[in-house]
Amino acid sequence: MSFISRRLSEIKPSPTLMLAQKAEDLKTQGRDIINLTVGEPDFQTPSHICEGARVAMLSGQTKYTAVAGTLALRKAISEKFKNDNNLKYDPNQILVSNGGKQVIFNAMMATINPGDEVIIPAPFWVSYADIVALFEGKPVIVSTSPKNNFKLLSEDLDKVITPKTKWLFLNSPSNPTGSIYSREDLQKLAKVLLKHPHVHILTDDMYEYLIYDNLEFTTIASVEPQLYDRTLTVNGVSKAYSMTGWRIGYAGGPKDLIKAMMTVQSQSTTNPCSIAQAAALCALEGSREFLKNWLTEFTERRNLVVQLLAKIPELKLIPPQGAFYAFTDCHGVINKTTPTGSKIESDSDFAAYLLEDQGVALVPGSSFGLGPYIRISFATNQTVLKDACERIQQAVLKLSD
Repeated sequence: MSFISRRLSEIKPSPTLMLAQKAEDLKTQGRDIINLTVGEPDFQTPSHICEGARVAMLSGQTKYTAVAGTLALRKAISEKFKNDNNLKYDPNQILVSNGGKQVIFNAMMATINPGDEVIIPAPFWVSYADIVALFEGKPVIVSTSPKNNFKLLSEDLDKVITPKTKWLFLNSPSNPTGSIYSREDLQKLAKVLLKHPHVHILTDDMYEYLIYDNLEFTTIASVEPQLYDRTLTVNGVSKAYSMTGWRIGYAGGPKDLIKAMMTVQSQSTTNPCSIAQAAALCALEGSREFLKNWLTEFTERRNLVVQLLAKIPELKLIPPQGAFYAFTDCHGVINKTTPTGSKIESDSDFAAYLLEDQGVALVPGSSFGLGPYIRISFATNQTVLKDACERIQQAVLKLSD
């Protein structure tokens, strides 16, 4: 009999983290590897945030905090929701966790009963479906189309809601596609959701500030206030402030849900790191002027990747509207043959070929629930991105029919 639980035996490790580790392992073996797997800005955490952490340490803020996070940080998050999103969440409606992933984990553990259904539009962030499955929920995957920029249509949502539906997951800007739900898009989805009061919404807004072309960010509880009591609004400081390693995510939601999630957290990690909370407080209360320069750089990187991939006829890319990923259609290389005689039958095969032949590490779209695509993270400098895209072009040129 296996020592590992049945539920865990059905869960896969995070493919992005596994591929990132494989790329790093190859680097240590002396291979020339360009790692574009992980969604992590290459900018340093701003100095005023690091200074806030230093001051916190020296002033003795090194003890346990409240499970839900310090009151000061929850008040700052409350202000952020009010000022940026027109949402009123009191501090007792806010939970701070060790990253956005723990927020989602807490929410699912607190609410999912065996057989509950969770609607997840594909492509989706790699952890959504496995977190649901870990608690014996049923991920209901709804494929989206590039014709609609990979966004869930209201008519498709209406078709998959059943009496067992517990949650709908939304992610805008999206990881991996970079697509953004407009106010009109959310209004159409909200119209369907209002007909089904048993369905709750988890909206992952982690890339809120990374939006291009002067597009507007909106979140569903703000667009349709009647859904406020059914919505968990998830966010964090990881992406916008380049604080991935600090591990601070947060959410605002109904008091009873937040209380239940806090109970879960109290029996797992207790509070998030006190020093990281102090840093997050400085991030939320400090100047965000640096974001303008970062967004300019990300825009240039996006434009560069779009321009270079356009030179490869076998690959197709819809320019991302937000985040820092290029979700690239690779139908054009399927069934082609590599120089070693292997046939590329899937996006996983293509990603493996790129890594072996050119040392470019990417994530296959099938890991996000939709293939054949590859996800290219452009959260690195333009010199590296130019090199990576040229290597991809060389690899594709070497394929034969």
